[in-house]
Amino acid sequence: MVKRVLTLITGDAIAACLALLISHYLNYGDLPTGEELVETHLVRGALFIFTTLISSFLLEIYYLNRFLGGKECAVRIGTAVIFSFFVLSGIFHFQPLYMYGGWMLVVALIIFGCLQLGWHYLCYLSSRFSAFARRVLVLGTGPLARQIGSLITAGSQNYVLSGYVGCASENVELTPADIPVLAEPLYERVKSSKAHKIVISLSERRGIFPLQEVLTCKFSGIEVVDAPSFYEQMTGKLLLENITPSWFIFSQGFKVTFILRIMKRVIDIACAMLILLVVLPLLPFIVLMIKLDSPGPVLFRQQRVGAREKNFTIYKFRTMRADAEKGTGAVWASMDDPRITRVGEFLRKTRIDEIPQLFNVLGGSMSLVGPRPERPEFVEKLKEIIPYYSSRHFVKPGVTGWAQVSYPYGASVEDAIEKLRYDLYYIKNLTLVFDLMIILETIKVVLFRRGGR
Repeated sequence: MVKRVLTLITGDAIAACLALLISHYLNYGDLPTGEELVETHLVRGALFIFTTLISSFLLEIYYLNRFLGGKECAVRIGTAVIFSFFVLSGIFHFQPLYMYGGWMLVVALIIFGCLQLGWHYLCYLSSRFSAFARRVLVLGTGPLARQIGSLITAGSQNYVLSGYVGCASENVELTPADIPVLAEPLYERVKSSKAHKIVISLSERRGIFPLQEVLTCKFSGIEVVDAPSFYEQMTGKLLLENITPSWFIFSQGFKVTFILRIMKRVIDIACAMLILLVVLPLLPFIVLMIKLDSPGPVLFRQQRVGAREKNFTIYKFRTMRADAEKGTGAVWASMDDPRITRVGEFLRKTRIDEIPQLFNVLGGSMSLVGPRPERPEFVEKLKEIIPYYSSRHFVKPGVTGWAQVSYPYGASVEDAIEKLRYDLYYIKNLTLVFDLMIILETIKVVLFRRGGR
């Protein structure tokens, strides 16, 4: 998923460079020399590339889980180009030395929009046409196989379903049309269907797993992957129901090294201090709004479970009545919760209520990115119901996270299970690049006021 976005962004950055070079040639009749590139075009080009990419991001041209179709992509790119024009024109008006003006800017943006549209549409075609798709054969005919088959059929990634291969003694939970009539071994079936990948989707492997046939496929260059790993790759979350402890032990990932922790901590401190400096002038107005809206303290303090299941005090701007849990105890916030104040609703929707958590980040109890910290009362209940729930506490909780930008506000056990899928995927694939993408997605969530409750 991250690779898909990085591929699109890399192609767009190259398209922006080409657009500037072509526009320069059309306006001046030649290409800039190496000296001109360094002295004149370095800052201007960087601003042009940065602005066009940020505009594309804000217009949601980069989706994590799919490529945009032709018409939708064209509309978004056109809007992003217009937005970029106004931003870059503003920069040129106030600082002419740092930005292109006149026809060169207009031509460069038009060329960039065309190149970007062509690049994204090519990526979209490669994900849709079966000629470019990778064919997948599902080994199994039970409920897990049906789930994986449905995922491939409904998914927008570059896969097509070649069929199912049954094993003796496994329950069949597919319609007869779904199951190929096989009179040939697994390897022969793989060759005849020209499958690129086999997904092992047996509900029970003991006594029925065709070991020798799968080994033959593996040694012949066919990719073999189990259902949980394939599900993770397709959805950006983990298939908790079919994961065993051995899968966690032997699967790739979960490499939170000492160096990664140090770098993440340095970035946390730097970003938290920068954000606090930016929002500092707004804090008196926020405090005044809260005090005038309802009686009670400005800051809300609550115990949460952090890394290694150690409790800590989280800080937020108060968004509910001071007696919100009087008579009810610990409960999740609900849609249109009557306990939320008028100012509190605005603070929640804009995520302004989360600002004090930056002090938790500076103090080391939280990170900018990580699983959302839950209350001890809820954690004890969820640990009894949900397998592997404690695993989310092996990293610091975050102000934002993969579950927060991928799934709406959770207020039930079912929501907690779904969020755990995303949290464990994040821990398994934790990198600084992944953190950056989550932060950028969070910016979109805040700007478009999604998911708050």
